[in-house]
Amino acid sequence: MFQGLNDVGFSLAPGAVTYWVGEAMHGTDYQDLDTTPDAVASTTEALAANAVHLARLLADHPYPAS
Repeated sequence: MFQGLNDVGFSLAPGAVTYWVGEAMHGTDYQDLDTTPDAVASTTEALAANAVHLARLLADHPYPAS
Protein backbone atom coordinates (compact mmCIF):
# COMPACT_ATOMS: atom_id res chain seq x y z
CA MET A 1 0.00 0.00 0.00
CA PHE A 2 2.82 2.39 0.91
CA GLN A 3 4.53 1.94 -2.44
CA GLY A 4 1.28 2.26 -4.36
CA LEU A 5 0.35 5.53 -2.65
CA ASN A 6 3.86 6.83 -3.12
CA ASP A 7 3.76 5.91 -6.82
CA VAL A 8 0.63 7.99 -7.41
CA GLY A 9 1.97 11.08 -5.65
CA PHE A 10 1.04 10.85 -1.98
CA SER A 11 3.59 12.19 0.48
CA LEU A 12 4.34 9.70 3.22
CA ALA A 13 6.31 10.10 6.40
CA PRO A 14 9.84 8.63 6.33
CA GLY A 15 8.94 6.33 9.23
CA ALA A 16 5.64 5.17 7.72
CA VAL A 17 6.74 1.57 7.12
CA THR A 18 9.10 -1.00 8.51
CA TYR A 19 10.57 -3.94 6.72
CA TRP A 20 13.29 -6.52 7.00
CA VAL A 21 15.66 -7.28 4.19
CA GLY A 22 17.91 -10.29 4.40
CA GLU A 23 21.00 -10.89 2.35
CA ALA A 24 20.54 -10.31 -1.36
CA MET A 25 19.70 -13.36 -3.45
CA HIS A 26 19.08 -15.62 -0.44
CA GLY A 27 15.92 -17.54 0.36
CA THR A 28 15.34 -16.46 3.97
CA ASP A 29 11.99 -14.71 4.42
CA TYR A 30 10.99 -12.57 7.39
CA GLN A 31 8.28 -15.07 8.27
CA ASP A 32 10.94 -17.79 8.54
CA LEU A 33 13.04 -16.02 11.19
CA ASP A 34 13.02 -17.44 14.71
CA THR A 35 13.18 -13.93 16.21
CA THR A 36 12.56 -10.44 14.89
CA PRO A 37 15.69 -8.28 14.69
CA ASP A 38 15.70 -5.66 17.49
CA ALA A 39 15.95 -2.71 15.11
CA VAL A 40 12.90 -3.89 13.18
CA ALA A 41 10.89 -4.65 16.33
CA SER A 42 11.56 -1.27 17.93
CA THR A 43 10.80 0.64 14.73
CA THR A 44 7.57 -1.32 14.22
CA GLU A 45 6.55 -0.57 17.82
CA ALA A 46 7.18 3.16 17.33
CA LEU A 47 5.29 3.09 14.01
CA ALA A 48 2.26 1.45 15.63
CA ALA A 49 2.27 3.91 18.55
CA ASN A 50 2.47 6.87 16.16
CA ALA A 51 -0.38 5.49 14.02
CA VAL A 52 -2.60 5.05 17.08
CA HIS A 53 -1.77 8.57 18.25
CA LEU A 54 -2.64 10.03 14.83
CA ALA A 55 -5.88 8.01 14.67
CA ARG A 56 -6.94 9.37 18.07
CA LEU A 57 -6.12 12.94 17.04
CA LEU A 58 -8.14 12.59 13.84
CA ALA A 59 -11.06 11.00 15.70
CA ASP A 60 -11.16 13.95 18.10
CA HIS A 61 -10.46 16.61 15.45
CA PRO A 62 -11.56 15.43 12.00
CA TYR A 63 -9.67 16.71 8.98
CA PRO A 64 -10.61 18.71 7.11
CA ALA A 65 -12.39 20.67 9.80
CA SER A 66 -16.12 20.90 9.25
